[in-house]
Amino acid sequence: MKIIETKLPGVLLIEPLFIRDDRGYFSMTFRKDVLEKYGVNDNFVQENESLSCKNTLRGLHYQIEPYAQAKIVRAVSGKALDIVVDIRKKSTTFGQWDSFILDGSNAIYIPKGFAHGFLALENNLLMQYKCGAVYNKESERGIRWDDSDLGIDWNLNGNEPILSERDKNWPFLNNAKDTF
Repeated sequence: MKIIETKLPGVLLIEPLFIRDDRGYFSMTFRKDVLEKYGVNDNFVQENESLSCKNTLRGLHYQIEPYAQAKIVRAVSGKALDIVVDIRKKSTTFGQWDSFILDGSNAIYIPKGFAHGFLALENNLLMQYKCGAVYNKESERGIRWDDSDLGIDWNLNGNEPILSERDKNWPFLNNAKDTF
C-alpha cells in the first residue's frame, strides 16, 4: 500500500497494491500496521455500503462526540468526486476542503473532525466506508453541500445534483453548532 499525505493534516490518500494476472487482480485494501505508521490508530467497528446513480450527491456528513467517526472511504466500482472539509475550529485549515477522485484504485482516510461527501460521477457507484464508531442518529450532523463560503467545486457541469431532503437542509458551516 502507498500512503499519500494531503493538504489537510491527517487526511490520507491510500493506494492499495494490485497484483494482476490472467484471472483479474488481487488487492489489499486495508492494513492496520501500515496506517499506524501515519498515526492512524482507529478501531474500525462498522462498515457501510451505498449504491448511487450518476449525479447523486451525498454529504457533507459527520458525527459529533462521543460517536465521532474516522472513516476509510473507497469506490468499489464506479467513480466518485470525494470531498473532505476541515471542521475543527482550532485548526489552521478550518473551513478548507480538498477533493479526490475515487475510482477503485484508491481510498481516502478521513480522521474525526472532518465533514465528508461525494458526488457520483457514474451510474452504479458502489462506495464502502469503514467507520471508527457506530452510527448514532442523535450525533449525526451535516453542512450544506453548496455553502458559498466553502466554495466547493462539485464539477456538476450545470447539472442539478440528486439530493436527500436531509442534505438539502443542513446548515451552512458558519451556522453549524456542533463542529469540532
